[in-house]
Amino acid sequence: MKKIVTFGEILLRLSTERHLRFSQSESYKATYGGGEFNVAVSLANYGMSAEFVTRLPNNELGICAVKEMRKLNVVNNNVLLDGDRIGIYFLETGASSRASNIVYDRAHSAMATLEKGMFDWREILKDANWFHWSGITPALSESAAEACLEAIEVAYEMGITISTDLNYRSKLWKYGKTPQEVMPKMLQYSNVILGDIDTANFMLGIPAVTPDYKELDSLPELYNPLFKLCQNLKYIATTLRYSLSASHQKIGGILYDGQEIFKADVNEVTPVIDRVGSGDAFMGGLIYGLNEKIVDKQRTLNFAVAACCLKHTIAGDYNLVTEGEVEKLIGGDHTGLVSR
Repeated sequence: MKKIVTFGEILLRLSTERHLRFSQSESYKATYGGGEFNVAVSLANYGMSAEFVTRLPNNELGICAVKEMRKLNVVNNNVLLDGDRIGIYFLETGASSRASNIVYDRAHSAMATLEKGMFDWREILKDANWFHWSGITPALSESAAEACLEAIEVAYEMGITISTDLNYRSKLWKYGKTPQEVMPKMLQYSNVILGDIDTANFMLGIPAVTPDYKELDSLPELYNPLFKLCQNLKYIATTLRYSLSASHQKIGGILYDGQEIFKADVNEVTPVIDRVGSGDAFMGGLIYGLNEKIVDKQRTLNFAVAACCLKHTIAGDYNLVTEGEVEKLIGGDHTGLVSR
């Protein structure tokens, strides 16, 4: 069986309940989550062998996070139990015209203090065909960025397909380096990138443009500079999100292979239960489709968009849906009728 390895930080998620504001909350719901882990969960749900590599403190919170991986059928053979603390994020869930808000508490976490040489990547990746990372890890600290680059370079040398979700988080880049100083060197190895044109240009130092994703004929000339800078790039995908309110979203997607543009129909999602992790659900669907060759590139994109839509209906970080449920939505079943 093909094995996908994802690498990043798993966080303790503390969220307000019933759409309460932080100032109203007397308690928080504790769960776990994190971009690259969320991707691994999606892939495990689709029946793939997905391994998550991370560093966690050797205390009750870190061990509970490992138990969460086991519960969700994510391989955890290379979790390093070391470091001082687990990263945390606080979530205030928005509603209607009030947006959600996230506060990070990740300074000095086990992943933020990660250093090169802590993982034996050749051993970890010896039976893998895919390696996934995101722009979150290099945003944590300079040492975490160097450790992530080490993993990417080993994966590249081993001929493993590499995917990246750009995942720009302005609240994280605080250690003195900008994305433009760090990301170009890392992205040159990527075969698959998920991100909008604006973010990719920003990270790669390309002059800003204003893409119109409805004008398909104009998109290749905007995507092509990314292929020139990232010589190993085979696919770039963009999640299209049209936000009517925090409770009502329209979701579509674009996939470009350097030759042809594919576009998925826009789906309406309302009411939104939880949009956190929806981009990770898209990424999980994209990796699954490109691994399984679902039929064609259009169907792969349709699968990723449908997975993203379904995630909006599920509380928590993870997209807890099966391949069959995603296929049902692709087939046009939006009824939500009870399955008896």
